[in-house]
Amino acid sequence: MTAITIPTDLWEGDDETVITAWFASEGATVSEGALIAEIMTAKTQYEIHAPAGGRLHILHDVDAVVAKGAVIGEVT
Repeated sequence: MTAITIPTDLWEGDDETVITAWFASEGATVSEGALIAEIMTAKTQYEIHAPAGGRLHILHDVDAVVAKGAVIGEVT
């Protein structure tokens, strides 16, 4: 299992972000490096890429507010 986490070093200020999109569905097979999600801070949108290849398990839905460093999904 490889955790998909919200980066802690991309922005300063806000400690929370919102998941604005998942580009792969629960249980989908993803490739390492594939664009799988998007998050939005108060000022900037960021892309989240798969840290490994495998089956995607989503732990937080779109519009969820999550903290920096939070695990939002897993690849198994």
